[in-house]
Amino acid sequence: MASYPLSEQMTAFVEKTVSFNSTDSSITGLRQAYSEMCRAFTPARPAGLYVVDFELAGVAVRSYQPPASGASCIVYLHGGGWVVGDLDSHDFICAEWASTLGVLVITVDYRLAPEHPFPAAFDDCLKVWRALRTGPFQLDPARMLVAGDSAGGNLAAALCLALRDAGEPVPCAQVLIYPGLGGDHRLPSRSECIDAPLLSSSDVDCYHALYLRGTRHPNACAMPLLARDFGGLPPALIAVAQFDPLRDDGVLYAERLNAAGVAATLYVGEGLVHGCLRARGQAAEVDALYETLFGYLAAKL
Repeated sequence: MASYPLSEQMTAFVEKTVSFNSTDSSITGLRQAYSEMCRAFTPARPAGLYVVDFELAGVAVRSYQPPASGASCIVYLHGGGWVVGDLDSHDFICAEWASTLGVLVITVDYRLAPEHPFPAAFDDCLKVWRALRTGPFQLDPARMLVAGDSAGGNLAAALCLALRDAGEPVPCAQVLIYPGLGGDHRLPSRSECIDAPLLSSSDVDCYHALYLRGTRHPNACAMPLLARDFGGLPPALIAVAQFDPLRDDGVLYAERLNAAGVAATLYVGEGLVHGCLRARGQAAEVDALYETLFGYLAAKL
């Protein structure tokens, strides 16, 4: 990691994360190792949250309700390269957001690749979003925000594009955290961060191949940077990590949104690596990212 000048705190976080890597490189082995790593970084939930698992439109979801939640809601889509991750892997972030912001948070257990390649995960997220508007929840899109990290950031951006193209109300905002948006291999961050800690450029290619398996011509719902038109989308906060091959996906997306007249705020997290949301309370630069996220979310909700 000599070429990536990380803080001592971030280096310690990376080392702890990597210690969970498994010698079993099968999909099952990857998922087990990832789940074990996630558990090691998951603190106790804040007191007072009402957390329940249920199904919506045939998709498993989990809701986090604080004692005095209003009508606002965050739909959170977890990361994990569309291949790993579940309701438990990002429990830490959903619980803290619900508690700190006093809003309902709903997270989606979308189907994973390679067993369920594109568009399965995307379809699941879209079904849940629509069910939240029409079913027992009857939520108002003007008070609903979509957020996601990594592959979840991809799904959040894709959801916004699909809703706009269908002529349906879009979320009041989209929050994309180190998203993978289908930028091509010529982007500078792909070579500058080719062997970056926790996500290399070859990892990115691997995840893309598993997600897009059998997709001959990916569209913008698979890779949002393929969109021809970026107008009419929700305002965005796009947070990227300095040492991440996906960094320039987010940078480029913010530029295209702004060029189309959409208010996009780009946060370039200095010293951050991909997957660092778990270093909450362990690295000052990650806590600074959370402050930015909370400020933006509070203003939008």
